[in-house]
Amino acid sequence: MTEIGVFTPEEFYGAEIGGLPPAIMGANRMLEEAGYQFDIIDSQSDFSRYRVLVLPDNIPVSEEFAEKLDKYVADGGAIIASFESGLNEDKSAFSVKSFGIRLKGEAPYSPDFILPQGEIGKGLPETEHVMYMRGLEVEAEQGAEVLAYAVVPYFNRTWEHFCSHRHTPSSGKIGYPGVLKNGSVIYFMHPIFTQYNQNAPRWCKQLFVNALNILLPDPLIKHNGPSTMLVTLNEQEQQNRWVLHLLHYIPERRSQEIDTIEDIIPLYNIKVSVKSPCKVKEVMCVPEGKPLDFNMNGDRVEFVVPKVNGHQMVAIITH
Repeated sequence: MTEIGVFTPEEFYGAEIGGLPPAIMGANRMLEEAGYQFDIIDSQSDFSRYRVLVLPDNIPVSEEFAEKLDKYVADGGAIIASFESGLNEDKSAFSVKSFGIRLKGEAPYSPDFILPQGEIGKGLPETEHVMYMRGLEVEAEQGAEVLAYAVVPYFNRTWEHFCSHRHTPSSGKIGYPGVLKNGSVIYFMHPIFTQYNQNAPRWCKQLFVNALNILLPDPLIKHNGPSTMLVTLNEQEQQNRWVLHLLHYIPERRSQEIDTIEDIIPLYNIKVSVKSPCKVKEVMCVPEGKPLDFNMNGDRVEFVVPKVNGHQMVAIITH
């Protein structure tokens, strides 16, 4: 069961030797750590299956692709895009009208900073957060709003000006739009997904999750477990049953070449809420067959999983 479609750069640039493109890896990690249910898709996929589409960092958009995306938004869909995603194939302008932004060019400063505010800044202190990778300078068209601004440093690091840290300190001056919203489309000027794959700044993930909360306030699954717990929801239609998988295995880099899972760290009393279009008859831990108390809160079934010892399945049986 999925509700988010994530475009892969592989469709446009081919596979990379030695692994997947950094942007799709960063998006995959963010979504898994936040408990969202998603598919990796391409421009030929059926967009209507998804409530939100994500275009991570460098998804070029042809005229035909742009028409399909604009129709998806007009029909009630939502989009999150970042950096060069949405640009035409020669990267001279944004081809998706529903983005509501115009390209000015490469951002004049890097690293620069994002100043989180309001809904997009929820869970982050209202101070400058460094963005290590250079973004694009864009401006909002009529009707679009700026959710967060980029703050510029005192100077770029060149042979003329140097700071010994990874970035020059903030000047405190607003430079240009950092995160913009046009209806049901949110755009980030920085390559936040590639950045997260490289060194995982928590604020990049938090900004993305906040954007999802704005566009998708009622996701399929909500839980109070840690970001190290993975959740997947499967449907068994003939049995009128959904099966929720909860996994908690933490890999560690104990060697130079591979990650290792050695210890199982159990979790207790995990609160789970699942969006259900049908009335729920029973919830139980399987294969143990242990029934769980549950209650319906509107269109959501809520219950507590007493223990996740590495892996726990929960069957949600509907009428």
